Amino acid sequence: MLSVGGSLRSGVLRIPVRGLCSAVNRKSPGPGPVCSGPPSAGLPAAWTRSGSRTSTGVRRFSGGGGPGAPGWYSRLSDSAPVHLCEDFLVGVQQVSGLPWWLSIAMATLSVRTVVTLPLAAYQLIILAKVEVLQEEISELAKRLRYEVSLRARERGWTEKQSRFQFQKNLRRIVSQLYIRDNCHPFKASLLVWVQLPLWISLSLALRNLSLDQCGKLTLDSGFLRGGTLWIPDLTVPDSTWILPVCLGLTNLLILEVFSLQRVNPSRFQRIVTNVIRGFSVLMVPIAATVPSSMALYWFISSLVGFSHNLLLRSPAIHKLLKLRTQRSDSPYRDLLSAIITKYCK
Repeated sequence: MLSVGGSLRSGVLRIPVRGLCSAVNRKSPGPGPVCSGPPSAGLPAAWTRSGSRTSTGVRRFSGGGGPGAPGWYSRLSDSAPVHLCEDFLVGVQQVSGLPWWLSIAMATLSVRTVVTLPLAAYQLIILAKVEVLQEEISELAKRLRYEVSLRARERGWTEKQSRFQFQKNLRRIVSQLYIRDNCHPFKASLLVWVQLPLWISLSLALRNLSLDQCGKLTLDSGFLRGGTLWIPDLTVPDSTWILPVCLGLTNLLILEVFSLQRVNPSRFQRIVTNVIRGFSVLMVPIAATVPSSMALYWFISSLVGFSHNLLLRSPAIHKLLKLRTQRSDSPYRDLLSAIITKYCK
């Protein structure tokens, strides 16, 4: 265990890293094309830019500030990442020859599996390392608190000064531990910083394709006839609300599965959970006003994310990732039991 030998310099407690954290350092690791052409001449007149709601029921966001001054939404819809996503979606459909609804599903599965699944596994590794460190941090905090109490009596520190010295040195020690094990918690947020921009870009790309704002599709491309079942036209909202409701239920299910992982959630965690619940419900009417292609993408993306979450709970995956935390040998049975206990009893 690490030594908590400390020294005082100029009345400020300094606990040398070499003395306190001798074990801490032992494992320190060393544009895409822009489409500005007018809409296809063969498209319905309601698809032209009007800055208002079209006859299809899809609201148009002009975000304009007058001629020659496009708003933030127009700039975002015309950005390079969005155009790259448009090319990707069109390329997948042309290569596969599948109907557009199935092509959207295949593209979503490919992106979530190739890009976000490895990042989710990396996030799991980082969080597991942080969890393993908690016991070591707890022991160091106890010894540091004792050392601070001794110095406080010698120097006559107030309670506020003692608390400041304890927190300052504890942060330094924890930072050294994160460096030693290469597991700073910020790295676990990498998934969000990649997944959110990707989700926005693909959503706007599908909206642009639905309205043919870049002229990449024609009536012969099959996009209008690329629907299925109750949504024969992917360019209009789902009037039955089946897709929006399924999207909301899936997002709520994912949230509840995550919340069951917390044994004793803090007040802040409960607030965040309730906020996300509200956002999941809010997504239902939003999905009912956008083209069905967007709502379909959101729904499939949520389904794939939920399946990936279940996959990463597998003991075989934990063994493959060499996680050092103690995990249940029957995670799916435990999850089902937790759901039944919380909602059915």
